[in-house]
This record gives sequence, C-alpha cells and structure tokens, in this order.
Amino acid sequence: MLSATRRAPILIGSEIYRRSSYGPKHPLAIPRVSTALDLIAAMGWMPPGGWVPAPLATPDQLARFHHRDYIAALQRAEATQLVDPADKARFHIGAHGNPVYREVFSRPATSAGGCMLAARLTEHGGVVHCPGGGTHHGRPDRASGFCYLNDPVLGLLSWLDQGLDNVLYIDIDAHHGDGVQDAFHDDPRVFTLSLHEAERWPFTGAADDRAGGHARNLPVPAGFHDAEMLWLLHEAILPVVRHLRPQAIMLQAGADALEEDPLSRLALSNNAHWGVVRALMGAAPRLIVLGGGGYNPWSVGRCWAGIWATLNGIEIPERVTPAAERVLRDLTFHRAAGRNPPEHWFTTLRDAPRRGVVRAAVQRLAAATLRGLPAAG
Repeated sequence: MLSATRRAPILIGSEIYRRSSYGPKHPLAIPRVSTALDLIAAMGWMPPGGWVPAPLATPDQLARFHHRDYIAALQRAEATQLVDPADKARFHIGAHGNPVYREVFSRPATSAGGCMLAARLTEHGGVVHCPGGGTHHGRPDRASGFCYLNDPVLGLLSWLDQGLDNVLYIDIDAHHGDGVQDAFHDDPRVFTLSLHEAERWPFTGAADDRAGGHARNLPVPAGFHDAEMLWLLHEAILPVVRHLRPQAIMLQAGADALEEDPLSRLALSNNAHWGVVRALMGAAPRLIVLGGGGYNPWSVGRCWAGIWATLNGIEIPERVTPAAERVLRDLTFHRAAGRNPPEHWFTTLRDAPRRGVVRAAVQRLAAATLRGLPAAG
C-alpha cells in the first residue's frame, strides 16, 4: 500500500525497452526497465493509472544539447540499419561498443523524452522515478559508452529553462558521469557529484577533478561496500547537499555498482542504493531518480523496483509475491552468473547487506570532497 503523501511520486516508463536489445552479445542484451516495471506491477506497487509513458523526444528538443547532424545520423542508422564509414568514424555509431540496432534513435530519444518530461512534471515540485534514463556518457556530437543521447543533460537543461539556477546532479553508477560533468563544466547553475569505481572506463573523474569548481568526484576502490557507501553518504554527499541547498536534485542510480554486476569490481548491495534514495528524499523540492548502468537483469530489476518502493515509503517484504517470483524466474542471462543463479535472486528483492571496514582511502575521499565548495545557493 502506498504511503499517504502530499504529492505522490510519478513513475515514467515505456514499452520500447521490452522489445529492444543492443544485440545478443552486447552487455545491454538484457531486459532492465521492463523487468523493473514488471516487478513493480507484480508486487502491487503500480500507481493508480499505471506508469506515465515517456514521449519520443523530437529532433528540435534533442538539439537543445546534441548537434543536428549527429541526430540526423542516428535517424539514418535506424531507418537503414546501416552506417556509412564517415558516420561511423565521426559519430561512433556502430563502433566502440555502440552498435546499430533496430531502435538506435527511437530508444534513446524515448529515454530523453522521459527525462525532459520528468523535469516538466517537477516544475512546481515533486518526485519522479524514470528508470529508462541515465545515459550519462553521451556527447553532443557522438555516442559514447553505450549512450547515444545524454538524457540526464537534457533533463537538467529543462530545469534550467524553467529558471532554476541551483541544481545538483548526483551519480552513483560504477562509471564516471563524464558526459554530464563536461556538459556543465562552465555552468555554475549545475553542480555534479559522481561516485564511481577508480581506474574504470572512461578513466576520468579523478578526486582532484573539479571541473572549474562546480564538480566533485569520488573514485572509490575495488570492493567498495555498503559501510563505505554509508560513510560517503553521511560524510560527503549529504554535507554537499546541506551546503548547496539545491532547488532540485537528479540522482543517476546505475545498478552496475552492485556486487553481482559483470562490468565493475564494486561490492554494494541494493540496500546502499535504497539508502541514498531515502536520504535524498525531502532534501530538495524536486527529485528525479534515473536508472543508468547495470548488466545483470536480476540485480538491476530488483534494485530499481526497490527504488520505487523506497520513494513511496513502501516496506519491502522478505519474500516477493508469487507474481514477482514468476517475473524473476522467467529471466535469462547468458553470462556465467546466469547459468546457476542463486535462489534468492528469484524470491527476494533485498540483498544481504555487504558490510566491512571503512578504508582510509574512502575516508580521505570524503574529507577532500568538502574542501573548497562554492558559495551556498
């Protein structure tokens, strides 16, 4: 049962993710957003009227950040399912892990439309969960890191277009939120804070990288666990929030920092993600929570469904409903972890906590984060 709130959180989704894949051998061959939405429905947590459909962003809307010739190249690639050598070299479409697939324009344009819609829906305050968003590597003129368009940037720009001038972007994906940081490098209206695995692609986001003063980076060591996330939450992230007093917060909650993910060496449980979400609720009048990375269908779906429960104040039960268990048992995963998945991936949403000693390197990151913060909003 949803908790009574003055303005209930809004869930944005789309069916495009259900039928779309980057290709059978790509890390994004797995169902992610559709799994999260199916679990939310199967747990009985769907809001009245269901989720709000993400609209397809138009080329004019995308041109708020992306170059028109790049947008046109994505449209050509979708229409023809081919990419000519010039477009491949210039725009990285069909290269560097960014394949041509059936919805190579319309899927990222839907994610972008969802993020821009989320900003519009929170113009006067509120909370939105948009798990299809979070493609934080996209560049104005090229694809990067499985990201063709940068929907967080487009959502943040939508807030700025409403007149906001003190916005905080927080990124807890295993990979540095380079595209978002660079987009606002010279814009003091947006402060970016990225927590990510050190020495992990894209190999940016060093602790001393402050992007002109309005960014902080927390490159954490391999094996980073729940106790260390809790330390950084209370000793770095929340002090930044309290200092800046932002008008709006966007959280990119990529699930690839979870221990079961094949593309990182971090060791978080989904309790860590839910704890960050819970801590940010009420910290600003506007909150948008996006998806992001995540390459194990069970860990991603369970994490993002739990985020929705957290936003609504729903107590997550020890065991999922029979309908949710069917959703989880129907998933397949062609990596090694999918050949013999543990039983709790089918029967629970909550991971066992992953605790440990808070290492000195993590403590130093927290202290460095708070030095030299810009003037409060």
